[in-house]
Amino acid sequence: MTRIVHLTDLHISHPELSDAALKTDTTETLRRAIAAINAMEPLPDLVVASGDLTNTGAASSYALLQEILADLAPPVVLALGNHDKRGPFAEVFETGTGDAPFVHDQTFGDLHVITLDTLVPGHVAGRIDPDQIAFLDAALAREPALPKLVVAHHPPRMDDRTLPWASLDAQSSQQFGETIAGRGVIGVLSGHVHLDQVHHWHGVPVITCMGLNSTVDILEQRDMRIVEGTSMGLCVLRPSGLSVSFVSLTPERRQLGLLEEARLRAFR
Repeated sequence: MTRIVHLTDLHISHPELSDAALKTDTTETLRRAIAAINAMEPLPDLVVASGDLTNTGAASSYALLQEILADLAPPVVLALGNHDKRGPFAEVFETGTGDAPFVHDQTFGDLHVITLDTLVPGHVAGRIDPDQIAFLDAALAREPALPKLVVAHHPPRMDDRTLPWASLDAQSSQQFGETIAGRGVIGVLSGHVHLDQVHHWHGVPVITCMGLNSTVDILEQRDMRIVEGTSMGLCVLRPSGLSVSFVSLTPERRQLGLLEEARLRAFR
């Protein structure tokens, strides 16, 4: 089994910026998430942070993020989202990519992870440009024996009811789907919408989390009601496929009881 922790929408902002747009203490939430991850037994094989790493794209915020991530025990894969800025990110993390899209792929044990960059500067919605589709196509041909996990901040557009800003554009979504079809992709890890959701899209699970800033009231069908709530995903890749559980980070969970392991194993 391969265990992956899915973080998204970190929205880190350095205190010196006095970022009035943030509604919660995202830095503290990330620190708490990392402490929880490091305490897991066994440790996860991988942590994925699927975009909106910072809230404004300031270099100081990326430096703070880098400092916090240094405490993370498992390896981490980073992707960029619409709140990010490529230049400051590349400068701080020394990726050498400058203002170009940050795409990469890497193997972790028995898993091949392919990361795309759906950021469109100045826009909320996302897009995968033709060069990235070509990169994805080439990456999928590598490591043919390994299952593929794709990371992309914006989820693909599910249908015509999807608001345009809430996903990749229709053309990108179509090309994305055509490129991964039948290529061993076991899941897509995304963010952006600040909701715990799993969609089956052309037979591939697309997983999003609330993220580390806030969530939205999914029962409010007209306006966007932003409410308290943050989470991370615990993904397990088994021979039967990918499963995910969502772990609430805030509001902090109050213990109501504890059943010890020996008692649990004795149940029949």
